[in-house]
Amino acid sequence: MHKWRFVLAVTLTLGLCACGTMHDPSNDVATGAASSTAAEETHNAHDPIEGFNRAIYIFNDKFDRYLLKPVAKGYRAIAPTPVRKGVSNFFGNLHDPGIMLNNLLQAKPKQAASDLGRFVINSTVGILGLFDIATKWGMEKHNEDFGQTLAKWGVGDGPYLVLPFLGPSNLRDGGGLVVDWETYPPSAMQDRSTGDKLILVEVIDKRAQLLDAGDILDQAAGQDPYIFVREAYRQRRRSQIYDGNPPQSPPDPSLFEDDPPPKSSPKPTAEKAAPPSK
Repeated sequence: MHKWRFVLAVTLTLGLCACGTMHDPSNDVATGAASSTAAEETHNAHDPIEGFNRAIYIFNDKFDRYLLKPVAKGYRAIAPTPVRKGVSNFFGNLHDPGIMLNNLLQAKPKQAASDLGRFVINSTVGILGLFDIATKWGMEKHNEDFGQTLAKWGVGDGPYLVLPFLGPSNLRDGGGLVVDWETYPPSAMQDRSTGDKLILVEVIDKRAQLLDAGDILDQAAGQDPYIFVREAYRQRRRSQIYDGNPPQSPPDPSLFEDDPPPKSSPKPTAEKAAPPSK
């Protein structure tokens, strides 16, 4: 909990300092810049501290590029695929109790019962979760967190927020991370050294799983990866909150307006033929 208080304090402090880097519309008038479009204003309303977010995004990118990614590549190079699969299964099993709790809080008893069954089966028959026996027995793996639970309770996502080391989030999901952390077994271990080592191994394993996806992201992000990641995160969270079936936004009414028929130019009138001379 002390670590989370430190991260929160640093985040809030940097957020206050970033107020000076926020976009000021009055400067546009002074410099003669063109006014923002309605779509841009909508995006800015959901990303009011973009200056701060971009600074943290650059920090996270450098940290990943020069430290985390090389370590993950080394891990994938020395650990055979079955070993990496077992490690991923082990940590996935540790997350199932928290997923079960959030399914209960979201009034999904059937999914919660499945999560409990998964945890019991994989922890016993699957040897501490190293083998995902439950999935082979038809018990689906779910993905729920407290941020999704808050969304189900009607809490809005709030402004977009990039967290140090943790990446894209928002005000609601950032607060939900504290609850997720408290329900994660390694964070509650009395032997903090062992718990910290487990968390470190999970971070490296997770980054190794995303190596190929990261290369695709680098190619698809275009000239402004920050915008690409922000919008991808929003779409992914919306899909997760609605269990893969988000409601469709209504189409633009202007699409159904009949276009007026084009005005045809008047046809030239044919000259009357002169009467034949007698």
